[in-house]
Amino acid sequence: MPPVKELHYFDQLSKVQRASPSRCRDERDLRFLEMLKRLSAEPRIDLDNYGRLFEPKGSQISGDISPNYSTLSDEIIQQIVGYFPNLLVIFLARDPVERMWSHLSMEVNYRQIEPFDATNIDEVNRHLTRRGMLLRSYPSVVVAQWKRHVHPKQFRVYFFDDLQSNPGELRRSIISFLGADPDKPGSRLTADYNSWARLEKLPLTNKVRTHLAQFFKKELKTCAVRLGGPARNWPARYGF
Repeated sequence: MPPVKELHYFDQLSKVQRASPSRCRDERDLRFLEMLKRLSAEPRIDLDNYGRLFEPKGSQISGDISPNYSTLSDEIIQQIVGYFPNLLVIFLARDPVERMWSHLSMEVNYRQIEPFDATNIDEVNRHLTRRGMLLRSYPSVVVAQWKRHVHPKQFRVYFFDDLQSNPGELRRSIISFLGADPDKPGSRLTADYNSWARLEKLPLTNKVRTHLAQFFKKELKTCAVRLGGPARNWPARYGF
């Protein structure tokens, strides 16, 4: 994968502050970083030079993992898919209640937002209704949008539930979908490695959890029907 975990090119032209330095193991990584710096200095999306970022990988499979691409407009998605017709797209769906709370915890941890009283419903609502938060909190909408533009054989939905319960099998499935050999050794990390495992989560009281569940009640039920798989069990977690 690229030496930068999340490129954020299509949503922010890679002009982002990063919590950790970029990896630079070899000449390929150095070349990638130099090209990305030049690309991010341009005023608009350049699909041709974006594609050239991955040339140093040669015949190896490579890609761009940026969760914020779930918020892209139809126009941008059409541009991307039209320019890269063989693109494979993966979406990792997560229970919207758990996803939102994890996101808030991360923002507080990295000082992206000021600490707040997580037991106060009004304070929680203030962050819950932010446009950026809402755009990423409806997986059924994200999946439907991308499916309008990506061929069914080139789009795959996976679930965070499987990442928690059987990370090894999930990794095998993803690697197979990408056209690689899941039995080939190469990664120095185990399938269940989580760099955020030590991230301190905000305390989630039963009162706030119930409030969030009510807020996402319709979406939880919609995901159960439209996404299937582990999403079928999401409503029951909250008594729906």
